[in-house]
Amino acid sequence: MHRASCIVHHAFGVMRVIIAGGGTGGHLFPGIAIAEELNRRDSSTEVIFVGTEHGIEARIIPREGYSIKFLRAEGLVGVSLSKKLRAIWKIFLSLIDSYRILRTVKPDIVIGAGGYASVGPVVTAFFMTTPTMITEQNSVPGLANRVLGKIAGSIGVTYQESISFFPREKTFLTGNPIRVRILKGSRDASYNIFSLEKDKFTIFVFGGSSGARSINRAVVDAFNHILDIKDDIQFLHQTGEHDYEYVREAYRKWGFKGTVAPFIYQMAEAYAVADIVISRAGATTLSEITAIGKAAILIPYPYAAGHHQEFNASKLFEMKAARMILDHELRGEVLAANIRELYVNKELRYEMEKHSRSVGRPDAAQKIVDIAMSLIRKQ
Repeated sequence: MHRASCIVHHAFGVMRVIIAGGGTGGHLFPGIAIAEELNRRDSSTEVIFVGTEHGIEARIIPREGYSIKFLRAEGLVGVSLSKKLRAIWKIFLSLIDSYRILRTVKPDIVIGAGGYASVGPVVTAFFMTTPTMITEQNSVPGLANRVLGKIAGSIGVTYQESISFFPREKTFLTGNPIRVRILKGSRDASYNIFSLEKDKFTIFVFGGSSGARSINRAVVDAFNHILDIKDDIQFLHQTGEHDYEYVREAYRKWGFKGTVAPFIYQMAEAYAVADIVISRAGATTLSEITAIGKAAILIPYPYAAGHHQEFNASKLFEMKAARMILDHELRGEVLAANIRELYVNKELRYEMEKHSRSVGRPDAAQKIVDIAMSLIRKQ
């Protein structure tokens, strides 16, 4: 079916797809996963990303080998009045920029991957009668997707709970697409990449693409409570830029083994080497953890829009796929108790891994591209 859909279309020439969105890794990485699936089906497909110069996409997309076009856009939610007014003005500018980009690229479909940078291209595509689709990573959609859901041709959601926010007849439960390489991390390669020891229980700590201060501090505070197992465990810790020196110094002071880095690009290997993961509960992180079936201690970011991280984490907690510690309850002692239990109780860890895998949807990108192809064919 996939091949037929591509061949039918290619009678008209090379297929071009715009993927719009970004700002954070949570919006960007699912977009990259969709691009990978499009290219896997037909390597001649041109995928062009659209984002802003100040979002994470400006740094990551060129590394991934895709072209990117920039527009002027800023976030509207959770900012001061003056920034709100500037963001509203930027919406008009982003529509002008989007029209210019769409007229040049002439895409067969525009896919909005979430965030404020997706609004201009999807709205413009709608008025230019170009097929559109959006993806929603979180259980509670943000403002951009609530607006775009009214006009998009189809919506792919990660959670059952999100369906009620969108028109039911064009909303599909697809899961959140993850990059293929996340599923293919090599544990053996990881030991070399991160200079870790093979016989030690490995704890992978990260707080999103820019780190999380409360998690960093809790890990350091936990050291005092797990000194008796110090020789049997090791850490791989992504700190973010701000806390790097402080965290690295704490490891040295307490004598815990591990590798501390401000940012980790080789996420597939980081997951592969982990016996447990300690992280925030962003939608993309959870999709990756469950696709590969890792036991996790989740600490939801307390200021996420609509408390969606807490909602995401509590779903996995209820399904016995993860532990959850709320940010205001996060202390070294509490974190240490959870680490100790998962280290000592192998059965509990295996159960969590099994439940985690049962939640994962490694085929989400395929489902989304299937829907995109059907929209193109209807055109």
